[in-house]
Amino acid sequence: MRLQEFWARLDEQFGPMRAQSLTRDHVFSALGGRTALDALEAGVPTRRIWLAICEEYDVPRKDR
Repeated sequence: MRLQEFWARLDEQFGPMRAQSLTRDHVFSALGGRTALDALEAGVPTRRIWLAICEEYDVPRKDR
């Protein structure tokens, strides 16, 4: 998953404001206790980050 697609999916699923807050403020245990932004900076693949967000926020399978 490319970074541009990652941000587009976040905006579509959560709305731009919530997507920014979610990636900046929420700490995900599935990402080693990091926020999504910290995980991106650490080089974690965007697909893995996206799936961690989907799991945490119960995004329907069809939207993952």
